[in-house]
Amino acid sequence: MALIIDADCINCEMCEPECPNQAITLGDPIFVIDPARCTECVGHYDTPTCVSVCPIDCISPDPEHRETLDQLADKFVALTGSQSPQ
Repeated sequence: MALIIDADCINCEMCEPECPNQAITLGDPIFVIDPARCTECVGHYDTPTCVSVCPIDCISPDPEHRETLDQLADKFVALTGSQSPQ
Protein backbone atom coordinates (compact mmCIF):
# COMPACT_ATOMS: atom_id res chain seq x y z
CA MET A 1 0.00 0.00 0.00
CA ALA A 2 1.06 3.55 -0.44
CA LEU A 3 2.27 5.52 2.53
CA ILE A 4 0.82 8.67 4.04
CA ILE A 5 2.32 11.53 6.04
CA ASP A 6 0.19 12.55 8.99
CA ALA A 7 -0.45 15.98 10.48
CA ASP A 8 2.46 15.64 12.93
CA CYS A 9 4.84 16.36 10.03
CA ILE A 10 7.24 19.21 10.86
CA ASN A 11 8.30 19.83 7.23
CA CYS A 12 11.90 18.93 7.99
CA GLU A 13 12.43 17.98 4.32
CA MET A 14 14.22 14.71 5.18
CA CYS A 15 11.81 12.47 3.27
CA GLU A 16 11.47 14.26 -0.07
CA PRO A 17 15.02 13.74 -1.41
CA GLU A 18 15.03 10.11 -0.22
CA CYS A 19 12.06 9.04 -2.36
CA PRO A 20 13.31 7.18 -5.46
CA ASN A 21 9.93 7.60 -7.19
CA GLN A 22 9.60 11.34 -6.54
CA ALA A 23 6.28 10.62 -4.84
CA ILE A 24 6.80 13.12 -2.02
CA THR A 25 6.11 16.81 -2.53
CA LEU A 26 5.48 19.80 -0.34
CA GLY A 27 1.75 20.20 0.10
CA ASP A 28 -0.23 22.72 2.05
CA PRO A 29 0.62 22.73 4.92
CA ILE A 30 2.73 19.52 5.08
CA PHE A 31 4.53 17.12 2.74
CA VAL A 32 2.29 14.66 0.92
CA ILE A 33 2.86 11.32 -0.78
CA ASP A 34 1.30 10.65 -4.20
CA PRO A 35 -0.20 7.15 -3.90
CA ALA A 36 0.10 6.67 -7.66
CA ARG A 37 3.91 6.99 -7.39
CA CYS A 38 4.54 5.38 -3.97
CA THR A 39 5.80 1.80 -4.13
CA GLU A 40 7.01 1.74 -0.50
CA CYS A 41 10.46 1.59 -2.17
CA VAL A 42 9.71 -1.86 -3.61
CA GLY A 43 12.23 -2.36 -6.39
CA HIS A 44 14.63 0.17 -4.93
CA TYR A 45 15.24 -0.65 -1.26
CA ASP A 46 14.29 -3.25 1.34
CA THR A 47 12.33 -0.74 3.42
CA PRO A 48 10.71 2.63 2.70
CA THR A 49 13.47 5.21 3.01
CA CYS A 50 11.10 8.02 3.95
CA VAL A 51 10.06 6.07 7.03
CA SER A 52 13.65 5.38 8.02
CA VAL A 53 14.71 9.05 7.81
CA CYS A 54 11.62 10.62 9.40
CA PRO A 55 12.72 12.07 12.75
CA ILE A 56 9.22 12.09 14.25
CA ASP A 57 7.74 8.85 12.89
CA CYS A 58 4.81 10.46 11.06
CA ILE A 59 4.75 8.23 7.96
CA SER A 60 2.57 5.13 7.94
CA PRO A 61 0.62 2.88 5.55
CA ASP A 62 -2.30 4.64 3.89
CA PRO A 63 -5.43 2.56 4.66
CA GLU A 64 -7.17 4.07 1.63
CA HIS A 65 -4.54 2.72 -0.78
CA ARG A 66 -3.99 -0.92 0.10
CA GLU A 67 -1.75 -2.82 -2.33
CA THR A 68 -0.09 -6.21 -2.32
CA LEU A 69 3.63 -6.69 -2.79
CA ASP A 70 2.90 -7.84 -6.35
CA GLN A 71 0.89 -4.69 -7.06
CA LEU A 72 3.70 -2.52 -5.70
CA ALA A 73 6.18 -4.42 -7.88
CA ASP A 74 3.97 -3.88 -10.93
CA LYS A 75 3.78 -0.17 -10.13
CA PHE A 76 7.59 -0.07 -9.86
CA VAL A 77 7.87 -1.61 -13.33
CA ALA A 78 5.34 0.88 -14.75
CA LEU A 79 7.11 3.87 -13.19
CA THR A 80 10.67 2.89 -14.04
CA GLY A 81 10.34 0.86 -17.20
CA SER A 82 12.43 -1.84 -15.54
CA GLN A 83 11.56 -5.45 -16.12
CA SER A 84 11.35 -6.40 -12.45
CA PRO A 85 12.20 -5.08 -9.01
CA GLN A 86 15.66 -5.80 -7.65
